[in-house]
Amino acid sequence: MTPETPETPETSGLLDRHLAFIEALRGAGLSVSLAEDLDSVAALGAVGWGDRTHVRDVLAATLVKKQAQRTTFDALFDVYFPALVGDGVAPEDGAPEGVRDNAAALQEFRDQLAEALESGDEQQLRRLAAQMVGTFGSMPGRGPGLSSWSAYTALQRVAPQELVDRVVGGLLGEMGEEAREPEARRLADRRVGAFTRMVEDDARRRIAEEKGPDHVADVAVRPSIDKLAFTAARRSDLVEMRREIFPLARRLATRLTKEHHARRRGALDFRRTVRASIATGGVPLTTHHRPKRPHRTDLVVLCDVSGSVANFAQFTLLFVFALREVFQSMRAFTFIDHVHEVTEHLRPGADPVEVLENLAAASSYAALWGRTNYGRAFAKFEEEYADALGPKTTLLILGDARSNYSDLEDATLRRLAGSVRRSYWLNPEPQSSWGAGDSAAQTYREIVSMIECRNLTQLQEFVHDLAL
Repeated sequence: MTPETPETPETSGLLDRHLAFIEALRGAGLSVSLAEDLDSVAALGAVGWGDRTHVRDVLAATLVKKQAQRTTFDALFDVYFPALVGDGVAPEDGAPEGVRDNAAALQEFRDQLAEALESGDEQQLRRLAAQMVGTFGSMPGRGPGLSSWSAYTALQRVAPQELVDRVVGGLLGEMGEEAREPEARRLADRRVGAFTRMVEDDARRRIAEEKGPDHVADVAVRPSIDKLAFTAARRSDLVEMRREIFPLARRLATRLTKEHHARRRGALDFRRTVRASIATGGVPLTTHHRPKRPHRTDLVVLCDVSGSVANFAQFTLLFVFALREVFQSMRAFTFIDHVHEVTEHLRPGADPVEVLENLAAASSYAALWGRTNYGRAFAKFEEEYADALGPKTTLLILGDARSNYSDLEDATLRRLAGSVRRSYWLNPEPQSSWGAGDSAAQTYREIVSMIECRNLTQLQEFVHDLAL
């Protein structure tokens, strides 16, 4: 809208919707400045509002700073500028409107869905997602404050994940005998995952029509991947996180391998000093020193993989694998109430999915009784793996410091921390919870530098602010 264009109810409503969209982006963790907001409006004035795809691309180009934020941006854009309204799907010829959820309708729908997943027809899958929510996710007559639509109910009823074997069979038939089943299964899993997100998007769209987009933005849209809490991350989120974690691991390696005292001089070079003193009558006014040799820091990582941090454990294992890609000398251990070394599973260049599966399986050896016991884990580490630590080692502990009121063995941790060059503890809980209940964070933080690390943004800050 240019200054010469008179304001109409339509343009006023569109502007209000745009401003609400900007506020929703900020609430989800995207830092959108006033200047960027004005740039987006100016850009839209140049391309127009007629094509929804163009509007989305222009807004993304002017408002999104990182690729990791694009998923959240797209989800909010679909809420504030939906592609569909109402049921979103016109009934097919001869098909009755408002098909009820029954066994026959369910079987017919699952057959159609399997065919669409095999073909990968995105337009058909979107149509089926809208139909699925409308037919199997409708929950009329719910109490006050509850929505009439549920993606969870629809997904539980249709169970698209159970169609993977059928889709794999169809893909193998299309791809030929040379195709391998693991490749076909990964493709099927990706398509089912993408369809699941379509169902969730359509449910959000319907709820936004019912309760308003602001309500959905507040309660139903997940924050951007860099603001998403590790404890709330799903397995599918790890794919996005991997793109962010590997560069962070390289930066962390760079910082840890630099000399701790960068300005401290090296050893005195006596011969050069004496030679230089000849020019001053034998008085060594200027001293010369040998160049310091920066050493490669050894890294030892201890990861809590107990059930209380199950989601965080997925991140920690991925982070450890990323570190192994850039550290030549590194050892990694998982623990619950026992310690198990997993370094052998961290093969640089290996398939991350396969590595994570092997790490998850190996984590079972980190427990004897299954209850988190940090003190016992530290004691066992000192007893069996003390040789892993040395004066050039950096010790990194990942966990929530909740030890089920067991003996903390803080003296043991003090000895471990005292034997290394430096030590850090990344805790996925907010600092306000440290010391509450069975948390031993207040005790351990007096020994090891403990940092709140609940999301990728805080991990980035830790790497950035790491003392050199």
